[in-house]
Amino acid sequence: MSKVKILRFNDDKIGVIKDGDKVVDVSGVISHRELKGPQRAIEELIENFGDLRDDIAQIAAREDGASLESVRLLSPVPRPGKCLGAFLNYLDQGKTADDLPLEFFYMDPLLPGPGATIELVEIPEITEFQTEAELAFVIGKRAKNVTEEEAMDHVFGYLPLFDISVRGITRYTRFLTKGQGSHGPCGPWITTKDEIPDPHDVTVRSWVNGEPSQDFSTRHMAHKIPAQVAWLSRFVELEPGDVIATGTYHEGRKPIKDGDLAEIEIEGMGKAGFRSKGYSPVKSPATGGAPTGPRPSPGPADAAKITRV
Repeated sequence: MSKVKILRFNDDKIGVIKDGDKVVDVSGVISHRELKGPQRAIEELIENFGDLRDDIAQIAAREDGASLESVRLLSPVPRPGKCLGAFLNYLDQGKTADDLPLEFFYMDPLLPGPGATIELVEIPEITEFQTEAELAFVIGKRAKNVTEEEAMDHVFGYLPLFDISVRGITRYTRFLTKGQGSHGPCGPWITTKDEIPDPHDVTVRSWVNGEPSQDFSTRHMAHKIPAQVAWLSRFVELEPGDVIATGTYHEGRKPIKDGDLAEIEIEGMGKAGFRSKGYSPVKSPATGGAPTGPRPSPGPADAAKITRV
């Protein structure tokens, strides 16, 4: 059983999709799952999938499973050791690959699952919270100083992910604009790489309150997944369960505010929705050219502006 969709559901159970609309509980393949905790359990399954595949296949063949609609889906990767995002990695806005050197930022590793809440923290400078729909990949085995030719051997699978980006704040770092908790909602499940013949030729779509937002193909990705793995593994050791978001095509992005429903779907990988809650900026986004430079990091002088952070 090589082609699998792996998910978490209900009270931290691990399941696989059967016949497209049923969920089979395969939690038993991970010993002492409750003691290990949600993230370690899914990492163990990912790391040992080759050895566990036959057992999972036998369980899936034997059990009828529950209907997909009857279960509560959770984040497939609830708190990875690392969640990294590719920065400006699509050939849009007139850019070429030469204009876009490989660069990444750290995202908060708390990744909400389907139906979870995106927290919109009040910071007065914020003009918008934007949803950026992205294909993310999950590392399957440790990678350090791997080549592009070896890179895909270290990829386990893929999942849809929103990078919730904050507009209106300019700082030296991307902590406030890209690193806030709950700003990497993902799901509905991990699709093993065997199911996706070419991750660089799938369609990514998103909606806000049912209105179409983004609609693009990953063929416009500037630096493909093998290049990303090779570049990252020069500087950090990638480990099973780590999540890397590959960037977005910027056309069509929409803002979200309190109470909105943001949905993402990637061809062959499922669809998930998330509710937003919190601050709803009323000011208009800034127009004109790019900022001339970052502001200093927040300190005592502007504490009054960020007391609610």
